[in-house]
Amino acid sequence: MVPKHIEDLSRILRGVALIAARAAADSQLIKRAVKGERHVRERRQAEERKAEVRRKLRERRVPSSPLGRVMGFAGLGASLVYGTVADQVGQFFRGPREGQPASHNAYLTEQNAERLANALCRMRGAALKLGQMLSIQDENVLPPQFQAALERVRAGADVMPRRQLEKVLRDELGDEWSSRVAQFDHEPLAAASIGQVHSAVLHDGRRVVLKIQYPGVARSIESDVDNLLRIIHVANILPKGMYVEAAAKVAKKELAMECDYEYEFASQRRFKALIEADPEFREVFHVPDVVAELSSKRVLASELVPGVHIDKVKDMPQDVRNDVGTRLLKLTLRELFEWRFMQTDPNWGNFLYDEETDTLNLIDFGAARSYPKPFVDDYLRMVHACATRNKDEVILRSVRLGFLTGDEPDVMLEAHTEAGFIVGMPFAAEGTQLFFDTFDKYKFDSS
Repeated sequence: MVPKHIEDLSRILRGVALIAARAAADSQLIKRAVKGERHVRERRQAEERKAEVRRKLRERRVPSSPLGRVMGFAGLGASLVYGTVADQVGQFFRGPREGQPASHNAYLTEQNAERLANALCRMRGAALKLGQMLSIQDENVLPPQFQAALERVRAGADVMPRRQLEKVLRDELGDEWSSRVAQFDHEPLAAASIGQVHSAVLHDGRRVVLKIQYPGVARSIESDVDNLLRIIHVANILPKGMYVEAAAKVAKKELAMECDYEYEFASQRRFKALIEADPEFREVFHVPDVVAELSSKRVLASELVPGVHIDKVKDMPQDVRNDVGTRLLKLTLRELFEWRFMQTDPNWGNFLYDEETDTLNLIDFGAARSYPKPFVDDYLRMVHACATRNKDEVILRSVRLGFLTGDEPDVMLEAHTEAGFIVGMPFAAEGTQLFFDTFDKYKFDSS
């Protein structure tokens, strides 16, 4: 602990220095000082993110060839079989574990769960994405040992070795890519299912981040998901009646879109233009600039922005929480029902709150998509029906939108509408008028 008199002296010296700076500096120098403080804050947050990555991740080469990825899944299947046999042999000699039910699935051991998590983090790509989607299911859906192991999968992937990382950069940006930056940090800020993020400094002093895609993941989406599903079905990991094929179909579609960084580049520019054209939103939201000379099909460069993940706002004062929550609700309604263009990935890390400037920085537009007017018409009526507890309208719009066929038994229709009413509760809550204002102003094209 620093002695109090040292703290007081330090505070006095800082005050004297500030007075001297104000007396000697013109407005341009002050602007530079503020900018410098911002860079220090950004650098500190980047170091904190890297420290978190170090605690969680390992450096392992991404299997990039079709054969390498097939062999990776074959190795996973073989390791699960080996682990199961070894566990069964052990139980033969020592007897079953205490509390183990008679109907115990031999594949569902903690060791096998850890093997699955390790393999997904090493393979990355669509398989890891599907594992992350499964990890957010209700805790009663997955066996507890697999739920715990998949929590680590959700935290992130392993990272590429430096040699593999540099090969991707050369292939995408050319052999002289490093000449375009003044500084590049080979240690990643984060690693996800399809790529990892690195910080860099441009020659003009701007700090940027480069999202670099893992090699081979884009062309192996279909086979990765199918191979993982085979293993899941053989091991009987999921309960009967859980149609994981639907989640797999969504994962394939999302991954194909998110692997196209040229699409994300265009989506980020489009979203930035929408924000800046809105007099209210441009004061409280910010979309970072993209950097064309450092972007390609598998590399996306963007301005580095400060802020904490939006879930951290829960620890801030209530007035900040209320304000941020209201902004996000306004943004969601504007995206869907006015722009009909939405960033559909609700990851906490895609919304960064900068408390110093009271700004919400929006990042990661790989899952941004447009919606046709007829769909939005029906969807808005669907949400309104849920909020007003209109059962007949919920069923009608659900059929129009494809959530129902219309041939379901009464018990299923009842369960569906009750679930819809729960979804509509936040929009119908006392004091929540934003949604109904949006509904009243909306111009419907269809009935």
